Amino acid sequence: MAQTYTPPKIWTAPEETGGRFGAINQPTAGPRFDKELPKGAHPLQLYSLATPNGQKVTILLEELLAAGIDAEYDAWLIEIMKLDQFGSGFVEINPNSKIPALVDHSGAEPVRVFESGSILIYLAEKFGAFLPASGPARAEVMNWLFWQMGSAPFLGGGFGHFYAYAPEKLEYPINRYAMETKRQLDVLDRTLAERPYIAGDMYSIADMAIYPWYGGLVEGRQYGDAATFLQVQDYEHLGRWVSEISARPAVQRGRRVNATGENGVPNRHSAADLD
Repeated sequence: MAQTYTPPKIWTAPEETGGRFGAINQPTAGPRFDKELPKGAHPLQLYSLATPNGQKVTILLEELLAAGIDAEYDAWLIEIMKLDQFGSGFVEINPNSKIPALVDHSGAEPVRVFESGSILIYLAEKFGAFLPASGPARAEVMNWLFWQMGSAPFLGGGFGHFYAYAPEKLEYPINRYAMETKRQLDVLDRTLAERPYIAGDMYSIADMAIYPWYGGLVEGRQYGDAATFLQVQDYEHLGRWVSEISARPAVQRGRRVNATGENGVPNRHSAADLD
């Protein structure tokens, strides 16, 4: 049994936090060093990494291009393990120092957009695609987009952290977040038993937001052997949806943008970079 921790009256930051991402965390915000961001030729400048949150935006951009919409963009790699997100240029775009962050230079003044859900809405509204303009259909897409924004931290920062990244395995947090993750998988599975896409009959930004997180888990690309641990094959309808979304060419292309592994494209400036 793990030793019980008694919190002090006043918290102070430990000298070492441990875990895979321990060096990133500090109790203060703001830039840690001066570094300007690069800028390419297109109006849309994306600064990101191919994490689930980063993939949401690149999948949408590639889907827009696949639909014949002029949404060309430059995507610049932000390597979070090298602390690029704490450079002064990035912090100017996103004071919260998290990827992805976008700057739209198409108007008289640049527009900064941060938080992945905000970027999805901004681009969907800008180009009039993958988000109904009004009414119940729009409300349902927004319901599920914000479901993802509120639920995924329990999957990633909760289950993923304690199961795969924490410096030691602790039974209580792993059980607590495994329970919640399986509940979320059941929510998705029950919903997808009744409709082809998350928000209904239309493929939308809700699917693009949810797929990188939960599709990655179902396909065994996240948190080591978590797919086996959580028995994801039990969620039949979710599995069907994941397979269909994974087969979309734009999804496959979007997942490669700002990726550093095999077949990854760390910096993307035109469709040719992915071809």
